[in-house]
Amino acid sequence: MGPITLAIEGKNSSSSSSSSSMALSSSGASVTKIPSHQLGNRKSFASVSIGEEKPFDFFQSVLDGIIAGGVAGVVVETALYPIDTIKTRLQVARGGGQILLKGLYSGLAGNLAGVLPASATFVGVYEPTKQNLLKLLPENLSAIAHFTAGAVGGVAASLIRVPTEVVKQRMQTGQFSSAPDAVRLIVAREGFKGLYAGYGSFLLRDLPFDAIQFCIYEQLRIGYKSAAKRDLYDAENAIVGAFAGVLTGAVTTPLDVIKTRLMVQGSAKQYKGIAHCVKAIISEEGTLALMKGIGPRVLWIGIGGSIFFGVLESTKKILAQRHHKQIQQAERKQD
Repeated sequence: MGPITLAIEGKNSSSSSSSSSMALSSSGASVTKIPSHQLGNRKSFASVSIGEEKPFDFFQSVLDGIIAGGVAGVVVETALYPIDTIKTRLQVARGGGQILLKGLYSGLAGNLAGVLPASATFVGVYEPTKQNLLKLLPENLSAIAHFTAGAVGGVAASLIRVPTEVVKQRMQTGQFSSAPDAVRLIVAREGFKGLYAGYGSFLLRDLPFDAIQFCIYEQLRIGYKSAAKRDLYDAENAIVGAFAGVLTGAVTTPLDVIKTRLMVQGSAKQYKGIAHCVKAIISEEGTLALMKGIGPRVLWIGIGGSIFFGVLESTKKILAQRHHKQIQQAERKQD
């Protein structure tokens, strides 16, 4: 894949079809300048696109997005962690078991240590993969590009997400009191592979989730922008992100229940695999048990999607403004 540049695109409020772009070339080839009187009426947004630029500039622009994604992930995880804990305890509970409402932030610190690099890895893989696929595929197949990029990003991030999820959920269910103890004892009792317990079920849940959520989000934004003939406001991006999260969270709840059961079973090995887990849950607890925790899960993911995508798009605008200032400074130096 070729070098990548950060492009700033915008639409004039008086014309739905007018657009402009400004790309910074590291080879010193050219800089297309947007007249200042036009910038005043434009709502700009940033996107990653293929172009002639040094890898350093590409990595710097992606790094900005990665940092923003990591921060958004930490904020979402911290704010909504109690809901996730309740969801996990609901999914683990059997029959009419009582759900404890104490220690709802148990395991948060260790989880945050994994959320940051996992979010960074996902964004770092998703963006360039999406842009490459968008260039290869016709415009009417953009959904395939978004779906595939989400899945590829999910695979890359899973190497960090799974150990983080295993430690988090075992602490949420009271098996360990601290993340370091959890890691040490899991490795001692189950070996290093214990940190990847339920990896197959995790991929079974997260690959469809990431692919569906980002595909829905991107496609809704495309449709909204086409109908409104303008860029979305921050609040609108947040609403679209919430809708994508709620829909995806509901559809993938059975996969989440299976993943949770396999991850928290520990060395007891109550379930032999995904198929056995599904069969055991249905035979012992009924089909509806596969939808356990759907309420808090949908609430958690819906609010989380709203915050994450809202912050993501706001950051893109900030990046666009920052890169525009850099170009202006470069032009003044040349003058």
